Amino acid sequence: MNKFDLNSYLSSKRKQIDNALGVIIENYSKDSKIKTAMEYSLMSSGKRLRPILCIAAAETVGSHLDDTMRAACAIEMIHTYSLIHDDLPAMDNDNLRRGQPTCHIQFDEATAILAGDALLTLAFEILSSVESADKDHAFNRLRAIHTIAMAAGCKGMIEGQMQDIAAEGNVLGLEDLKKMHRLKTGALIEASVIAGTILVNGNRDQIKKLKNYARNIGLAFQITDDILNVEGDPDIMGKDVGTDQARGKSTYPSILGMEKSKIFVKKLVNDALKVLDYFDNKADPLRAIAHYIVDRNK
Repeated sequence: MNKFDLNSYLSSKRKQIDNALGVIIENYSKDSKIKTAMEYSLMSSGKRLRPILCIAAAETVGSHLDDTMRAACAIEMIHTYSLIHDDLPAMDNDNLRRGQPTCHIQFDEATAILAGDALLTLAFEILSSVESADKDHAFNRLRAIHTIAMAAGCKGMIEGQMQDIAAEGNVLGLEDLKKMHRLKTGALIEASVIAGTILVNGNRDQIKKLKNYARNIGLAFQITDDILNVEGDPDIMGKDVGTDQARGKSTYPSILGMEKSKIFVKKLVNDALKVLDYFDNKADPLRAIAHYIVDRNK
């Protein structure tokens, strides 16, 4: 049996997603400063992990549809908006993102705020834009939109960011840190997987299993980010390192220590892989992505 080639899979999906995003932005409106700022951040060299997870989940339980790609693009827009706003002086005040100046450095603070707002709004315009004569399909699309909105809003990513800001300079307990990161980082990763599954009419058991998978890899992703913020190479990562400690943030390495943090990541990945035993080889991309999360260097 041939070993699954993750690099080829990721490269192929990134190209498809980048092409779809490029078409959306090109058709968005006439050339303007806001469009330029949106395109600058959205079309930079991101991992596209969340949209790829959306597509991979859909492929695990069904067939990849146009709706899946639209959802994948919308999720990447939401993720990019969150990064633009996270980098602002009022938040993390970062100068680098994806190997280039952050949006507010490249343009200005007001433009960055509006570019983030515009990407968030465009995401839901794209999610809701396709008409369908199939009532079941339309209902699945509505469920997916609801799932993504919940994850991006005040019960998910926004609440996690608020908790992160409030925690600066304080020492969090491990359970509080887990809760914060399941919201800030994990919620959108989880929604990406669930939305992809819903859109191809995944059943209740499939959704439950893949939600468990996503919950584990979402936390593993954040812990790996914490580790890379200490040990990572800024030239490879495309952003500064050591910033968590400088801001007085509680992280897994600061609470558990580096070795225990790495052990915890491996446990989460193993737990995610066990969930995928329920599925056949169509879940191989999800299996490989789980390994990638712990092995990545950026």
